[in-house]
Amino acid sequence: MASQTHVVVLGGGVAGLEAASSLSKNKDLAVTLVDRSPVHYWKPALHEFAAGTMRHDGNCVPFTETATKNGFTFAQSVPTAIDRAAKTVTLENGTTLPYSKLVVALGSSANDFGIPGIVDHCRFLDSLNDADTLYAAFREAAQSARANGKKLTLGIVGGGATGVQLAAEFCKSLDKAVGFGPAVRRELLDAVLIETGPRILPAFPETVSTESAQELEKIGFSVRTGAMVVSADDTGFNLKSGEHIPCDLRIWAAGVRASNATSLLDGLERGRSGQLSVTPTLQTTQDPDVFAIGDCSRIDSAPLAPTAQVARQQGEYLGRALPQIVAGSTPPAFAYHDRGAVVALGNYNGWGMFDPQRGFGGGLLSGLFARIVHEGLYRQHQAGVTGLCKALSETLRERFAPARPDLGG
Repeated sequence: MASQTHVVVLGGGVAGLEAASSLSKNKDLAVTLVDRSPVHYWKPALHEFAAGTMRHDGNCVPFTETATKNGFTFAQSVPTAIDRAAKTVTLENGTTLPYSKLVVALGSSANDFGIPGIVDHCRFLDSLNDADTLYAAFREAAQSARANGKKLTLGIVGGGATGVQLAAEFCKSLDKAVGFGPAVRRELLDAVLIETGPRILPAFPETVSTESAQELEKIGFSVRTGAMVVSADDTGFNLKSGEHIPCDLRIWAAGVRASNATSLLDGLERGRSGQLSVTPTLQTTQDPDVFAIGDCSRIDSAPLAPTAQVARQQGEYLGRALPQIVAGSTPPAFAYHDRGAVVALGNYNGWGMFDPQRGFGGGLLSGLFARIVHEGLYRQHQAGVTGLCKALSETLRERFAPARPDLGG
């Protein structure tokens, strides 16, 4: 019997896990997935973990389970060296993995754009560990403010989906926490969402930007657009206008760049934000044995936004295309199918825009139905990872016994 082709997948996010799971179904491939975390989680839900409104159990799936279910090998570690000439990946734990094909799915991290003070004085939301750390800081700040009869001053920079949803989720956390509630939230919270551009949620129609800003104002977040942050310190943010915005808890959600770990791949072409440039078959432009998918990749001829939807479709595509390449044939080019976008502001409101030909009635949706669709997208992913029964069980648990943040009230 012919020997198997060794495929190493770096990163177990949406793109990496989808690719590893799909590729491992091919018995001619031996697939190893490498990730620093012992569990897979849905990165678009990090704002819920950060606010304490989503449980870890049931929503963080051990990679060992998915590896057993799908037939790949899991290594919990991080790469420290990649030798493209020798085709090896060296891990932090000392293991050296040989590969025939390397799939880089290392995701993205916050882009501070070199602005002074951001790294030292702000919190980020790139990983589950970041979310847990942010929740602890939020909890401590809420307790301290309430105990001392002061305001909980909080600032988020970035008016995209992450920043907007995080703002709403903090409000939801205060509303749902034992000993707090809407009345306490209105009295306690003094928060601001800062966006450099002229409106928040720029990927959505202007009506959504306007309505979401109004909703945030209603639940306790002041929205500042056209406000450029030029520095941060331990007291708050400094704007280009000269204004200082005081806030005890500072969160940066204003942009992303490819994960720093991609720097291990010397000599490969990159985009402006560090993404690896790839061909329409998702092979890096200067090494056909190295593939890049998800947030850390860029098709220069047709750039795509760093979203879970893109990542999932690229992972699915690679599951079909890579075996064809190994067999010596040329697969069709990756084709992205935009199935719409949805954003949810906690329990308060939501908006979605969809192609009329792709379901949900098409056009622009808002309110409860948009929020249901938003959760449905996550549950669909969860069902693919854990199985339909577990996903349904977790959905029912959230309905009848939802997570209740512990803010020490």
